[in-house]
Amino acid sequence: MTKPSDQKTSMVRAFVDAMPSEERLLVVLKRELYEGSWDEMLADLQARLDNKPYIFKLANRITDDIDRIERLEEFERNHNVDLGDYIELKP
Repeated sequence: MTKPSDQKTSMVRAFVDAMPSEERLLVVLKRELYEGSWDEMLADLQARLDNKPYIFKLANRITDDIDRIERLEEFERNHNVDLGDYIELKP
């Protein structure tokens, strides 16, 4: 990813500040457990839905998490950012 401009940083910060805790958790887990890969995380969730071996149980509502991941991934792609650079999991 390229170094963001101040305007871009402000826009991403506003997006991050508006994210619910479920989305914040997904961003942190993507960074910490899936080496920054949405694809790996989605594959893991899909394996769980298909009753195949999976790595990590994220939530009981997997389909909700898949929808969240798709939204977050689209934002990252559209703005050429990694939300993991902007967010820390709050205690």
